[in-house]
Amino acid sequence: MKLPTPQTIDVSTSYKAFDGLRILHLSDLHINKKTTQSDIEALVKLCHTLEYDFAVITGDIIDCSVKHILPQLKLLNQIKKCYYISGNHDLVYGLNDLKKALHELIYLDNTTALISHNNELILLAGLSDRFSKFFKLQRQEDAIKKELSSHAHTILLAHQPKDYKLAVETNSALFLCGHTHGGQIYPFHYVVKLFQPFLNGLFYKNRTAIYVNSGLGTWGIDMRFKSHSEITLLKLTSKSVQYSKGMV
Repeated sequence: MKLPTPQTIDVSTSYKAFDGLRILHLSDLHINKKTTQSDIEALVKLCHTLEYDFAVITGDIIDCSVKHILPQLKLLNQIKKCYYISGNHDLVYGLNDLKKALHELIYLDNTTALISHNNELILLAGLSDRFSKFFKLQRQEDAIKKELSSHAHTILLAHQPKDYKLAVETNSALFLCGHTHGGQIYPFHYVVKLFQPFLNGLFYKNRTAIYVNSGLGTWGIDMRFKSHSEITLLKLTSKSVQYSKGMV
């Protein structure tokens, strides 16, 4: 796992409660048998150099059975104030075992957490992946929608960009996701765009800022071409922005 230089992305929001909030966003680590303990130690060390209010991992943490990478996964428990949701690969390779390994991180599938910032409470909600139904797991979209709708200041985490509509419908300030790898290898970008509304980067829809993380790892062929891996620090600033009325 080659670690990129962390980047800071300025995110505009019309909600004053989020002003100055800093979120470390990781996604799609795809830890597998080739991922060494040194790789994860370096990642954790790098995270410790960054100043953030909390961290999130938006799915696809593993890409093989947990028993093959347990020491690597246990190292992730050192990332401070970290919330995570599952992705489709986590479902394939064993979500229950993953949850046991990441016992110090906060699992947020189909549940919520309250975070205090600027003397306000922010609701952080997580939604299980769209593939959950194939693994006989209930995806509680209605319950999460109700939670989001009943709070003034909210952030939604989901693995796939497709779920952005729930955030927009409930006026969430921020929607964070991954899954796409930014296309990973050109020209597969065009294939991804057939199935997902966003490829990677920052977008605005109504009052919701949308960030699609390109991820750290790879899937299939262990390479990227015209798609960068990323470790991203999102810095929220309360100010007026030109909100998009359509998808990008």
